[in-house]
Amino acid sequence: MEQMIISIGREFGSAGHEIAERLAAQYQLPLYDHNLLDEIAGQKGLDSRDLRAHDEVRRSKLLNRKVRGMDSSPSYNLALLQFDFLREKAESGESFVVVGRCSETVLKPYKGLISIFVQGDMDKKVARIMELYHKTQKDAEDFIKEKDKRRRQYHNSHCDLKWGDSRNYHLCINSSKLGVDETLNILIQYIDARKKVL
Repeated sequence: MEQMIISIGREFGSAGHEIAERLAAQYQLPLYDHNLLDEIAGQKGLDSRDLRAHDEVRRSKLLNRKVRGMDSSPSYNLALLQFDFLREKAESGESFVVVGRCSETVLKPYKGLISIFVQGDMDKKVARIMELYHKTQKDAEDFIKEKDKRRRQYHNSHCDLKWGDSRNYHLCINSSKLGVDETLNILIQYIDARKKVL
């Protein structure tokens, strides 16, 4: 099989992570998300719990600076470690599914990349988060806004095109319109069609 890398960007509450898990199962591919930190920690002899505090955090240009090519921002350095990890996996020829981590941009040079962005309607995302996290409607709305703000800031501090900008992805889809199962079926059809021309 030709190399296939499925990159999933997602709005919080859109079921993007569940979709990524199910795509990984469908194509029997490894899934890289937060577990990526465990692999990096193992390679570098670090504690992955220390890394999690700096994961997907925007680099502050005011509070951090570069000296002789070295950056003082732990979150920026962790992002670079993750980007390097993904490039190494891609360079080795491995096929995989990856969630977030600017992967649609970092892995753009690889022919086997299929980049997808999953969004959703706010009312459906709120209902999902209320159920998953046992939150009130207001708390769920605030949680979604905060998570998406962090994702946007993180992404936009590392990439030229903005988070969620359709020009950055091969396919953008609203999972609220047809539900998770049918959204997954459409994505499988698209991926299978793309595999034929990879």
